[in-house]
Amino acid sequence: MDVKSLCLGVLALGDASGYEIKKQLEEGPLAYFYRAGFGSIYPALNKLSEEGLVTYTEMPQEGRPGKKVYSITEQGRAAFRKALRKKPGPDKIRSESMFMLFFAEFLEPERRRDVYEEYLSRFHSIIECMETVDLSEEMPGRRFAHELGLALYRSIADFMEANRDIILDGDPKAAVAAE
Repeated sequence: MDVKSLCLGVLALGDASGYEIKKQLEEGPLAYFYRAGFGSIYPALNKLSEEGLVTYTEMPQEGRPGKKVYSITEQGRAAFRKALRKKPGPDKIRSESMFMLFFAEFLEPERRRDVYEEYLSRFHSIIECMETVDLSEEMPGRRFAHELGLALYRSIADFMEANRDIILDGDPKAAVAAE
């Protein structure tokens, strides 16, 4: 999915500034799917505006430069629907923590424990945050994605807790399957 499609998706949910789009892709419900920075969001918004897929309104701000609030057009909704018809690519998981744990034998035991505990703690924080979200009024697709994500994060945390001895004790014969 390209950044233009990501921006159209956020705008399909409601009007937003470039900053608000970035927040949705970093901290909001879409953060679990994609990340995009200002360096790609603003050029995408400019291109979408040139193509007539979004419009914007300049909003003055006291003591700061004005901001543009973008709205998706009907042509933009059609382009977004077309982007959703494309075959999705394979999922990509990128994790510096997993990279470090992959090479656990090169880490001092204390550092290995710190990386492991911080990684597990992040999953528990995400789970805790996701469990507070009330999706009773949300659309089925959003509820489904939320529940699937929550199930994945819980499974990862459960696996890590059940198999902590593999990484922390370095026992190559330890059972890998979670019980």
